[in-house]
Amino acid sequence: MRLKRLLAWALIPCMLLPFFSGCAKKQHTANFDQIHVVSHMDPEFAEQFSVDYLEGGYKLITLGDESRFLLVPEGKTAPEGLGDITPLYMPIKNIYLAATSAMCLFDALDRLDAIRLSGTKESGWYIDGAKEAMKDGRILYAGKYSEPDYELMLAEGTTLAVESQMIGHAVEIKNQLERLGIAVLIDQSSNETHPLGRAEWIKLYGALLDEEEKADAIFSKQAEILKEVQTADRTDKTVAFFYFTTTGRVNARRSGDYVSKMIDLAGGTYIFKDLGDPDSKKTTVSLEMEAFFDAAKDADILIYNATIADELGTLDELLAKSPLLSDFKAVKTGNVWCTERNMYQETTQLGEMIKSFHSIFTDDEGKLDEVPFFYRLK
Repeated sequence: MRLKRLLAWALIPCMLLPFFSGCAKKQHTANFDQIHVVSHMDPEFAEQFSVDYLEGGYKLITLGDESRFLLVPEGKTAPEGLGDITPLYMPIKNIYLAATSAMCLFDALDRLDAIRLSGTKESGWYIDGAKEAMKDGRILYAGKYSEPDYELMLAEGTTLAVESQMIGHAVEIKNQLERLGIAVLIDQSSNETHPLGRAEWIKLYGALLDEEEKADAIFSKQAEILKEVQTADRTDKTVAFFYFTTTGRVNARRSGDYVSKMIDLAGGTYIFKDLGDPDSKKTTVSLEMEAFFDAAKDADILIYNATIADELGTLDELLAKSPLLSDFKAVKTGNVWCTERNMYQETTQLGEMIKSFHSIFTDDEGKLDEVPFFYRLK
């Protein structure tokens, strides 16, 4: 995407000719076939979006799936001949948010006011700001992505739906939203190859809400945390990240996904070298207990994923799920940790999350009981 974006940047003056031919209606600006790119956003880690700043305050957003959106400044109109570019009129408000990973980005920008409808119920949020907004009625539940409440959307004046890539399994819903005049922006942060690429999507939403400066400051903090962690020596402690399904099987994170990459960036080594299809979008792989035992019994650290399964309070509760774990090295040494429920919803804190992994890996004397997003099972 970065190479494509750079190429797109080089060609933008030419691209604008067919897409922006003619003048914006009743505007005292230059013809859009003569518009120039003033500047562009150059993400540090993200490869799935780009933002180009055009004359007149217009912004052109390009996403990894090649969808494009023209942000039209307040008081102006979209030019004719946009082709496949979707115009979005600023200020953007009354958003229907179905991409759960994006909520914390709006929250960090202090712009939950731009969201009116949620595709997740209040009970499904682990972000305090989102829970409070839904409790107070500032954000309403409008049905999950596959069963949205179209009537409520129209009543609330929704013009933009921010969807996760799950909408690809419900194309008819996307088409219906667009037929109703509701633009669909698909959050593709999960396609980022670097964990901080996900966090950098705050810059995309910053551009969407005219909050670029705030977004830059928030992301820079996480990037600085990562740099600090990476200046430290690696421990290369082996780590298994998993949970038990209701059928008694083990689900472990796929090798090379963003969690295993965070473990590597924090100086550890994910115990599974080649687990799962590297080209698959699936984040976990199901294993029989015997296969998990063979691979992870000598892991230095076990981390139980409670973001999907039930949270655990003690080591005994984990052993109740499988007594075989009592033979694991990490259980014997007391190096078993559990995630907090909010881990996957805190996209803005991925630098802090990597730092927490690093703290766990370097706690040789077992003095830590908890760090942000994780706690030790005793």
